[in-house]
Amino acid sequence: MDHTITVRPAAAAADWPDVEELLSARGSVKGCWCMFFRQTPQERRETEWGEGNRRALRALVDDGRRPGLVARRDRTPVGWVSVAPRTEYSRLDRSPVSKPVDDVPVWAMVCLYVGKEHRGTGVARELVRGAVSFARDNGARTVEAHPVDDTMGPVGAGEAFHGLVSLLTAEGFSEVARRSPKRPVMRRQLT
Repeated sequence: MDHTITVRPAAAAADWPDVEELLSARGSVKGCWCMFFRQTPQERRETEWGEGNRRALRALVDDGRRPGLVARRDRTPVGWVSVAPRTEYSRLDRSPVSKPVDDVPVWAMVCLYVGKEHRGTGVARELVRGAVSFARDNGARTVEAHPVDDTMGPVGAGEAFHGLVSLLTAEGFSEVARRSPKRPVMRRQLT
């Protein structure tokens, strides 16, 4: 049996069952459904946390907007990553940790989720690689992430969705700013 991990965009209604299977366990991170960084404060107040976020993400998938990529192993969905032009994630600009470093147009990788039973099996690495490839194929020259620095100690599952410094370093990302002790801004230049 082939255990190859494939990563591709969730770009159509036919992809929704895999997205839902992955994120339905409490919306992956406490009902977020990967919408937190996409919402303005007003949208956040007006959207029902949990089910409202699920509907909002479903609308993006149904519209063919490719809000994330799904990793599959043996046709089983095992992970999710959200990567897009930074402008799609308005909340990043309002955060002291993730505010813009400079005027360079970047794509941002804001959510990295691996199903509990698939952690530690290479899925996160393949998601990062898939996100970088997807960004490059869509014209990105720089991908940015705001991971948690796991070299400073253990990182709980509730924070790991930001990504981990050790993983991103191994995948060619470099620190460009650090505004919080455990949360650097990292970038990878694409050619």
